[in-house]
Amino acid sequence: MKKLAMLFGGLLLGNGWAVTGMAEVPTEAEIVAREEAFSKSLSGCVLVGSFTTDKTEIKDTPKAERYEIESVTKASENLWIFMTRVKYGKLDTKLPITVPVEWAGDTPIVTLTNANLPGLGEGFSARVLFYDSRYAGTWQHDAIGGHMFGKIERATVDKSSDSK
Repeated sequence: MKKLAMLFGGLLLGNGWAVTGMAEVPTEAEIVAREEAFSKSLSGCVLVGSFTTDKTEIKDTPKAERYEIESVTKASENLWIFMTRVKYGKLDTKLPITVPVEWAGDTPIVTLTNANLPGLGEGFSARVLFYDSRYAGTWQHDAIGGHMFGKIERATVDKSSDSK
């Protein structure tokens, strides 16, 4: 393993590439700050974007997607609870979805592998990263998968439905 790291490092430096910050371990204060920023950036937001599928007969163009997120809170070491409004087939409900989140520096990445999502089914896998006002990643549900990408927008509250 040490030889591999030396070879990789030599290739990077030999090609004139400089890699910085790879060995930096964040302080406790930096971890708290990035987690608070993550929670704040995704709470009260809507992910508005597109997804593609690898399925040959329907992969011509990206399809629109929309995910409403009411709140994002840390549950434990790397588990986070996303309180979401899920619209999937005939289902339209609010669900708490607990997902693992890993960090690549200051970038949070949702990492699901063959997960069971209550009310939605089994076999969900995804790697979705969030940076600045965008998200991007890959998704898989059973035999069908693809890519997803879009913008993180602030949610707007529909006041007209509250007065009825």
